[in-house]
Amino acid sequence: MIGHKSMDYTSVTEAPGNHITREALTMMCTRYAYAAALCEGKDVLEVACGAGQGLGYLAKRARRVVGGDYTEQLLQIAQHHYRDKIPLMRLDAHVLPFRDSCFDVVILYEAIYYLPHPSRFLEECRRVLRDEGVLLICTINREWSEFNPSPFSTRYFSAQELSELLQEHQFRVEIYGAFPVKSESVRDLVVSFIRRTAVALHLIPKTMKGKELLKRLFLGRLVPMPAEIADGMADYAPPRHLSSDSMSAQYKVLYALAHVY
Repeated sequence: MIGHKSMDYTSVTEAPGNHITREALTMMCTRYAYAAALCEGKDVLEVACGAGQGLGYLAKRARRVVGGDYTEQLLQIAQHHYRDKIPLMRLDAHVLPFRDSCFDVVILYEAIYYLPHPSRFLEECRRVLRDEGVLLICTINREWSEFNPSPFSTRYFSAQELSELLQEHQFRVEIYGAFPVKSESVRDLVVSFIRRTAVALHLIPKTMKGKELLKRLFLGRLVPMPAEIADGMADYAPPRHLSSDSMSAQYKVLYALAHVY
């Protein structure tokens, strides 16, 4: 996915066989439901598709969907599920193996923080996108009070930084927030405090499997990660347009909708 030949992102990627919170499933389903409206009848590339849980969902709406990831093991999981229904390939996000102007939509979900050179990726997106094409990015919000960085990450962007980076590469940008931060009970406050303390003391496990026990203890019952998402698995939580940078810290997740012009 990102050009480090020694890196394997399997341990930090949500994949079938993992158990996740209901909110995490809702986040995943929301990501692809949001993208689906942009992909209707379009040629779509998902970079860093992981195990491909969203590819089938998008393929039901798009004209063509291609999935790519840097980690071979994740692609094998996707290949086992989809067989030959969806093209899959190992790729480096910095050097996309496609001709110019061949996609209408490029998607990068929960991966921009792994890129050593995000500007190169954006240059490649500009190259492979057609006129009036769209780049859709989703990332955890580093301004969220409970933010916990991945051990393989290189840099996380704030809403303002992400907007500025995309504008530097001649994209017209809209920033959205999703999953507002809220504390509805004493239990929520206690769990939030424990999480923030664990993050500050570097006590949170670094792998998805390692995090499952903590999630069970503090967040309750987990659900299995599906091989392919579908309508009805979780509620849709629509992202909200952010009219000012000061609003961004209220959300756990950021979306950048970047238009070629």
